[in-house]
Amino acid sequence: MEKVPENPSKNRKGDFTPLVVVTAFLVTLYLIANLMAVKIITVGSLSLFDAGTITFPFAYMLGDVLAEVWGYKVAKKVIILTFIANAMLVIFTSIGIILPYPDYMEDVQIAYTTIYSYVPRIVVASLVSFLLGELANAKVLVWMKERQKDGRNLWMRTIGSSAVGYLFDTVFFVIIAFTGTSPAEDIVSMILVQYAAKLLIEAIAGTPLAYGAIGYLKRKYL
Repeated sequence: MEKVPENPSKNRKGDFTPLVVVTAFLVTLYLIANLMAVKIITVGSLSLFDAGTITFPFAYMLGDVLAEVWGYKVAKKVIILTFIANAMLVIFTSIGIILPYPDYMEDVQIAYTTIYSYVPRIVVASLVSFLLGELANAKVLVWMKERQKDGRNLWMRTIGSSAVGYLFDTVFFVIIAFTGTSPAEDIVSMILVQYAAKLLIEAIAGTPLAYGAIGYLKRKYL
């Protein structure tokens, strides 16, 4: 049975490690997703998904890279770090709302307040769904890898683990973020369409990128 390495220092060349790069991109993608999630995409009168949905498969792809290359323990630490970064986003943008501003910036203040007053709810929804989804994603990927002794069929692990992670992520996020502000039929449609959209983006773009990133990291640093 292949043992997944858990110590990133063993894979280090120099001080600026690949783990730092992967972590930075993962944190950034989740921060972007939480800001974009305020905007809902609709077709006709039907709400389909929030704009942040387009970044989530790429964040999950990086979660797959973390779990595949560095193991579950390291992936869990990065997930917790991302959790903290999102909490900081809420704290400091909320402080920005109450700070004084000049009269000629009133329009900007109104727009800022409108967006960032809603962000805390989005981030709370994201934090809950993120922890459940990403931890499930990483756990399932490592579990599948341990049972695939030859380490092949990476696509099965990335898509299979994401299918489980997206289920937790999408259901909890949509319910927490939009209950009370969107009709029940829109909430149901957003859950279904978001889940399908995330899996589609994962299959078309996320998995090929994961193959490239994991293959490169294993050849060059492991």
